[in-house]
Amino acid sequence: MTDRRRSGYLGAAGAFAVCMAGTTLPTPLYGLYQERIGFSELMVTVVFAVYALGVIGVLLLFGNVSDAVGRRPVLLCGLACAGASAVAFLAEQGLAWLFAGRLLSGFAAGLFTGTATAYVLELAPPERRARAGFVATAANMGGLGCGPLLAGLLAQYAPGPLVLPFAAHLALLALSWAVAWALPETVAGARPLRTARPRRPALPAEVRGVFVPAAIAAFAGFSLLGVFTSVSPAFLAEDLGVRNHAAVGLIVAAAFFASTVGQLLVPRLGARRAIPLGCLVLIGGLGLLALSLATATLAPLVLAALVGGAGQGMALRGAVGEVADAAPARHRGGVLSALFVVAYLGISIPVIGVGLLSGPLGLADAGLVFTACMAALAAASGAFLLRRARSSPAT
Repeated sequence: MTDRRRSGYLGAAGAFAVCMAGTTLPTPLYGLYQERIGFSELMVTVVFAVYALGVIGVLLLFGNVSDAVGRRPVLLCGLACAGASAVAFLAEQGLAWLFAGRLLSGFAAGLFTGTATAYVLELAPPERRARAGFVATAANMGGLGCGPLLAGLLAQYAPGPLVLPFAAHLALLALSWAVAWALPETVAGARPLRTARPRRPALPAEVRGVFVPAAIAAFAGFSLLGVFTSVSPAFLAEDLGVRNHAAVGLIVAAAFFASTVGQLLVPRLGARRAIPLGCLVLIGGLGLLALSLATATLAPLVLAALVGGAGQGMALRGAVGEVADAAPARHRGGVLSALFVVAYLGISIPVIGVGLLSGPLGLADAGLVFTACMAALAAASGAFLLRRARSSPAT
C-alpha cells in the first residue's frame, strides 16, 4: 500500500490535469465555431457560463460525496463525464451540442476539483505532504493551461481543427481512467457509490474563520482567468488582429502556467502572507489588462497573463493550503469543494457581465469595466487579508 501511495498521488494528479485540460480545450476554437454556426460574442460568454454553472451545480450537490463513497469512484465518474463532453464536441451539429459539451465538461470539473485535490493530498506520504499541495494545485492550473495550448497547436497546424483536439483528449482520458482505476482508496469505510445522495458542502466551525478570506481571494483570481479564457480570443482576433490559433492558445495558456509558477513562491512566503500578496500582484495584472484594452496593444496583454496568473496562483495555493489544513479529514473533500464553488462564481458572474456589456459598450470598454471592478475587489480583500496576516501568529 505504501509503495502505491508513493506513486499514486502523482497518478491522481495526472488524471486531474487531463480532466481539467478538457475544460479549456475549446478556448482557441470559439472563433471557428462562430464562423461555422454563427453566434454573437455574448453567446460565447453564455456557452462559457454554462460550464461554470455545471461546475457549481455539481459542487453544491455532490461536493462532499467523496467523503462518504470514496475518492476513486467520484474521479471515475468525472472522467466519464469528460469523455461524454469530448464526444458531444466531436458530434457537434449546432449550438445545442456546444451547450451539452460545456455542461458535461462542467460536471467533470465539479466532480474533480475538490475530490482530486483531497485525493492527491491523502495519497502522498507524510514527508511529501507539502509537495503534494503544490502538485494538486499545479495539476489543476497546469491542466487548464495545457487545454488551449494543445487545441491551438492542433487547430493551426494539423487537419481537422474541430475534431483532432477532442479525439486526442479522448485517448488521454482512456489512459487516465486506467490509472485512476488502479489507485488505492483513501476514505476509510467508504460506502457503495449507489448510496450517494445530494448534499450541500458543509463548513465545520473550525474552518469558517479561514474560509471566508480564502474564498474572497479565490473569487478575484478566478475572475481574471475566466476573462482570459472566454473573452481574450475575440479581443486578440478583432482588436489586435491575432488570428493564429496556436498563438491565441499560448497566450491563454500563459496565464495558467504563470499561476503554477506563482504557487512555487508560497512555501517561502507562508500561506497567510501569500494570499494577500497574491491579491496585490493580481491587481498589477488587472492594470496591465486594462492598459492592453485601452491601447489595443499586445505586449501588456501578455504581461497581464503572466503577472495576473502568478498572483492568482499565489492566492490559490495559499487558500487551498489554509482551508485543507483547517478542515477535519472527514470533511476535507466537501470543504475544498465549497472553496471552488466560490472560485467558479468568480469565473461565471464577471464573464457574463462582460458579455452583456460588450453589446452596448464594445468588448474593450466592457473589459475595462471588468478590470476596474475586480481591481477594487482584489484591493479590498488584499488589504483585509494583509491586516489579518499581521495581527495573527504565523502557522
